[in-house]
Amino acid sequence: MPAPDLIPIAREPGYRTDTIGRYADGQFYAAVHGVRRDDDHEPDMGRERIRWYAYLHLFDADGRHRRSEISLIGIAPNLRGELGEQAERRLTALLDQLSDRQFTDVSIRPFHMLYDGVTFGLIDESDVERGDWVELYPDGLGFSEPWDGLYST
Repeated sequence: MPAPDLIPIAREPGYRTDTIGRYADGQFYAAVHGVRRDDDHEPDMGRERIRWYAYLHLFDADGRHRRSEISLIGIAPNLRGELGEQAERRLTALLDQLSDRQFTDVSIRPFHMLYDGVTFGLIDESDVERGDWVELYPDGLGFSEPWDGLYST
């Protein structure tokens, strides 16, 4: 079964998909995640080049990507202390702008964008070797059959 046009993403309270849902104008996916730039392939054993982003992707009711708000919080090995608090404040501010917000499952269409040298999006990576597979970036969540919204990491 090929990847569907709409990829379901199940909300998992208290975990990686905790801050997704619907709002007055459609659907949203919000998160904080640390990642290196796409072109950064050098060893980084101390994780010194991890870039922490807070982001909010907005979609219409049919799952089409409308726009994204992405903020670089800082560069550090871990999201702790003041950096962690700053990330939580930014994520809260992003979510607070959504009227009639409800945390729930979503269904969105693949999209792709580049911000600050980092890929963000839901990208169909289906091929013969892997099979039907859609990956959420930079979160590293993979979706496949039975397309029930559950993910692999």
